[in-house]
Amino acid sequence: MLDKINALLQEVEQMKAANAEELEALRIKYLSKKGEISALMNDFRNVAADQKREVGKYLNQLKETTQNRINELKASFENVQTINDDLDLTRTAYPIELGTRHPLSLVKKEICDIFGRLGFSIAEGPEIEDDWHVFSSLNFAEDHPARDMQDTFFIQHNPDVLLRTHTSSVQTRVMEKQQPPIRIICPGRVYRNEAISYRAHCFFHQVEALYVDKNVSFADLKQALLFFAKEMFSPETKIRLRPSYFPFTEPSAEMDISCNICGGKGCPFCKGTGWVEILGCGMVDPNVLENCGIDSKVYSGYALGMGIERITNLKYQVKDLRMFSENDIRFLRQFESAN
Repeated sequence: MLDKINALLQEVEQMKAANAEELEALRIKYLSKKGEISALMNDFRNVAADQKREVGKYLNQLKETTQNRINELKASFENVQTINDDLDLTRTAYPIELGTRHPLSLVKKEICDIFGRLGFSIAEGPEIEDDWHVFSSLNFAEDHPARDMQDTFFIQHNPDVLLRTHTSSVQTRVMEKQQPPIRIICPGRVYRNEAISYRAHCFFHQVEALYVDKNVSFADLKQALLFFAKEMFSPETKIRLRPSYFPFTEPSAEMDISCNICGGKGCPFCKGTGWVEILGCGMVDPNVLENCGIDSKVYSGYALGMGIERITNLKYQVKDLRMFSENDIRFLRQFESAN
């Protein structure tokens, strides 16, 4: 019986098939219930008891080798079939359509690059926050309107857990862990409970910047803002600062830029004023520094924040805020050249 096994083993090792039909015929010949290996299995009962161990070993080896050889031939046929189906070597080359970056991603990267040239590094934080980092540490009074549920999304009716309403929470987390000098920019998504329209959404994106060090002044803030405006829009862009109020900065201001559509002459976009508001800013309130463990008598700083959608609207003249989150391919393809 060992002679029969060795003879079949040599046949299997030299087994070849030109196509799948021939391979199936070989499988039936050797491995089917009426095949040659099955016949040897049936004859195995007649082997002497003292030879069963050795013969059984070679018989199992024959069956395993046959199965492996058939699998190898089958895999070679499948690979050839896949190549023939998926790759036509006779076709001429054609351009492959590539995806594009989202306009908000383009503008966010540009903003970060501009402040990067001023020495700012990127800092990030969680979108699900607590009251301390979003409000209390930033000098919000207990009865401040921003704490009202009409403006803030709270988690499971817990007044201490909420979706952040601004990325200023990242600034407080950094100030708690790091002593000045601090020079960071904080991009991210924020949430507010507002009605969705062409000019507002329940979620949007912000970029905020913070600079804390010794002898930081409002003049430093103004120079940084002027540099940003000229780099972001055009070298001819002018800025103006108007007094405003924010709980976490004092003094506070809102910044306008000369309308990049009419050049400051007045048009429907700027409502005839020649100016368009783009961000809020100010000197960091000493109470905020003290809340975060920074000595306000030694250090001072400035902060600023802007909506990325707002800057994108101005840069690309997108009139409807909702278009940024609707994933309309026709809209997104307009920004292919900006990548």
